[in-house]
Amino acid sequence: MSLTNEVDRHAETAPSRVCPAPESVTSIREFTHEFMIAQGLTKVFGNPGSNELPFLKGMPAEVQYVLGLHEGVVVGMADGFAQASGKPALVNLHAASGTGNAMGALTNAVYSQTPLVITAGQQVRETIGQESFLSNVDAALLTRPLTSWSMEPACAADVPRAFGQAVWEATTGTKGPVYLSVPYDDWDQPSSPNDRHLLARSVTEARSLSQEQLDRLVRRLDRADRVALVLGSAVDTVNASDDARILAERLNADVWVAPSPYRLPFPNRHGQFRGVLPAAIAGVSERLKDYDLVLVLGAPVFRYHQHSPGQYLADGVELVQITEETGAATRAPFGEAIVADVAGALAALSGNVAARPNSRSGSWRESTPAPQAQDGIFHPAKVFELLRENAPGNTAYVVESTSTNEAFWDQMDLRLPSSYFWPASGGLGFGMPAAVGVQMAMPQRPVIAVIGDGSANYGITALWTAAHYNVPVTFIILKNGTYGALRWFADLLQVEDAPGMDVDGIDFAALARGYGVTATTVASEKAFIDSLSRAASSGRPHLIEVATSLTTPQ
Repeated sequence: MSLTNEVDRHAETAPSRVCPAPESVTSIREFTHEFMIAQGLTKVFGNPGSNELPFLKGMPAEVQYVLGLHEGVVVGMADGFAQASGKPALVNLHAASGTGNAMGALTNAVYSQTPLVITAGQQVRETIGQESFLSNVDAALLTRPLTSWSMEPACAADVPRAFGQAVWEATTGTKGPVYLSVPYDDWDQPSSPNDRHLLARSVTEARSLSQEQLDRLVRRLDRADRVALVLGSAVDTVNASDDARILAERLNADVWVAPSPYRLPFPNRHGQFRGVLPAAIAGVSERLKDYDLVLVLGAPVFRYHQHSPGQYLADGVELVQITEETGAATRAPFGEAIVADVAGALAALSGNVAARPNSRSGSWRESTPAPQAQDGIFHPAKVFELLRENAPGNTAYVVESTSTNEAFWDQMDLRLPSSYFWPASGGLGFGMPAAVGVQMAMPQRPVIAVIGDGSANYGITALWTAAHYNVPVTFIILKNGTYGALRWFADLLQVEDAPGMDVDGIDFAALARGYGVTATTVASEKAFIDSLSRAASSGRPHLIEVATSLTTPQ
């Protein structure tokens, strides 16, 4: 829960009132720029329109404007940057039309709880009611229910305070994107000397397990014969993967990852790692049926996808969930929920549970040999095997190839935090722009984007940004000419004759070169390895196109 004064989390609509005229030394724009720097918001991801230009005027040298050619790409880049940096990202969109273009990408940021401060330009204040061209009518309602907080200030004098609230709403409690609409004539208005207090203000929160809760959980874990840890993506987000591994090893527990992960909270080749739980009721129940106690950390219970009804848990299985997200605790249909700091809970539990004999501690699984490429067509497993063997061990992967996940988890060896990023809501178009944002946030690590050819078309303009700002991502396009995951779902739903399944005939290497990115099409393992090596040593963005066989998600 936020330690700011508790606000209505729904859209705030400006009431009809007149704000007092303040005394001033700077404009609202100048003060806001100063506040941005003080808060570390030194990158603005945007695609500008006329309403946004007054905010962008006189941008300080400390602030970099990162241009995306489509608003969905803009939000995807900011999403990747905020996740990888652990800091909020500032997004600037164009009124209602630009915001509308970004809504699909916004769904991913909602479910990954990415702190995005989204600002949008508004028409001149006195003309909004007339619905003049480019007015954002009912702006505070536009992004609901995706944003947890949205506002258009009632008057210019409230813009600095509202901007501050947007930052703290995005980063406090259940984190996520927020939305602030500002009429463009507000930026030139004078700021109040009282606004200076915002520069020194801070918002902190503390919500840890009580000693009683900790003692009770430790007793239950120590008593249980068979313990399963189900780890959510938030474990990686809060940098608690090491404590999760320690807890698992002390308990000799099997470790599962909660369904549809967007981050990797546990080394996927560790001897205690059992895999990713299926996104189906019956599948989860089947895999957890043999445990006495299931401890879920940093995940909802559970985010199902395909409808496979059944019993939530087998008889005799107890489940305890620890989450920082109040909604994830309150909407779960079963189990005991505790709303608490996940990192603190893992640290406390790992230091207090009794250590059990564990022959799997520190052991690492071997991978299954991948099929060889035939006639220039690679099985996706071979691509991932080649990446595992030839890419640096500290590579961060941004993945948006939904039909190849089984092969990915079987072949890859990811041991470091922040090594895996995925669209949290399944909204396509995340992967390519997010990879640009992740690389900007982690310039010390190589970043490889693994993108299906169906997904690539949704965020292809991210290549221009990568080239323009010299962001050295290696983009690997797995090209099978069809929507593989959709074909699997069509079979599942018995809609085998569904149209619109194929996306053949696209030359991604030519597209990349058109955007200024070096690109190659490879048809042999040697060509792939050579291209990967050249990309890694160049310090520039590269795209590698690989023809692959069709596989299905599991």
